[in-house]
Amino acid sequence: MPIIKNKLAIASFSLAFASLTVLAQSSVTPKLPPMNVVDIGSFHVGGRFAEVSGKEVKDVVFTPGGAPARIDPNGKYLVESMYVQYFTPKPLKAKLPILLWHGGGLTGVTYESTPDGREGWQQYFIRNGWKTYVSDAVERGRSGFASPDIWPASPQYLTIDNPWSRFRIGTGTWNDDPAQRNQYPGSQFPAEGYLNFMKQVVPRWTTTDEAIIKAYTDLVDKVCPCVVLVHSQGGQFGQKVAQARPDKVKALVLVEPAGLGDPDPQKAAALNGMPILTVYGDYIDQDSRWPSMRKGQLALNEKYIAAGAKMDVINLPEIGIKGNSHMMMMDRNNMQVAQVINDWLKKKGFTQ
Repeated sequence: MPIIKNKLAIASFSLAFASLTVLAQSSVTPKLPPMNVVDIGSFHVGGRFAEVSGKEVKDVVFTPGGAPARIDPNGKYLVESMYVQYFTPKPLKAKLPILLWHGGGLTGVTYESTPDGREGWQQYFIRNGWKTYVSDAVERGRSGFASPDIWPASPQYLTIDNPWSRFRIGTGTWNDDPAQRNQYPGSQFPAEGYLNFMKQVVPRWTTTDEAIIKAYTDLVDKVCPCVVLVHSQGGQFGQKVAQARPDKVKALVLVEPAGLGDPDPQKAAALNGMPILTVYGDYIDQDSRWPSMRKGQLALNEKYIAAGAKMDVINLPEIGIKGNSHMMMMDRNNMQVAQVINDWLKKKGFTQ
């Protein structure tokens, strides 16, 4: 499969990525600028009111030894808000802020320190002069969710074994004994940190996409124009929000998107002129699910190209960067992958 899927810009993009190939061959950890943050803050966006009625009033003891409190669950609730944290570095090198959106069953911790204690992409983009926003999608982390009276569906939970194979870290199941587990040869994922990674996993609802998209749209309306970088399940959210707010989202980075945008021609036309990068890691052809998911996104990319989007695709092994799992922002060479993305953004004129 070719690295670049843009019939309009193959020649120029090949020249632009010559430097990335050199980087891939010469250094796994690029030298990073110093960390100088002049402002840190947070806020919530989105949310809606929901009414509950017909429930029994109860006396509840919240703390052992405490006095009972009468709780009436009937009434109005504020649900489905989203937590956002931002970091402003000095000097600012990027012309726009970058928003980092995580995948399913995870939170913004995805982009913070890696499970084995190294810096993550949040720190990378701050160091490289980007005002950086990291959020916990609705239902996760520090964001709002709702009671079963409002969300009747049950959430999904992951066993310890599930991401080991599903996120292309290895085959079979996880085992505490390194000799008994099968990690892909050359894998960059730090297996010694796998259980720390599993501590990040949170329940995931399959019925909250509309609420999540609304909150992300509210965020884009509040802080953009911007660049949006998404991962996995976030692929759907990033693409659909960009289609709804093309005046706000100026570039889109899709890191192994597992969810798709709207293929409707009018929705695709909203991305006319927008630079979009899709990035894939290693071992995809050895997986049962990822070949079809990549095929689906690349087919949609072709519709975006026909609508005038400036699409580029990077398969990391084809530029000499091998061993990346689905969680490439946590892999040992995570800074090298981030450098590839930052270099692409630089070539598109978004940063120095």
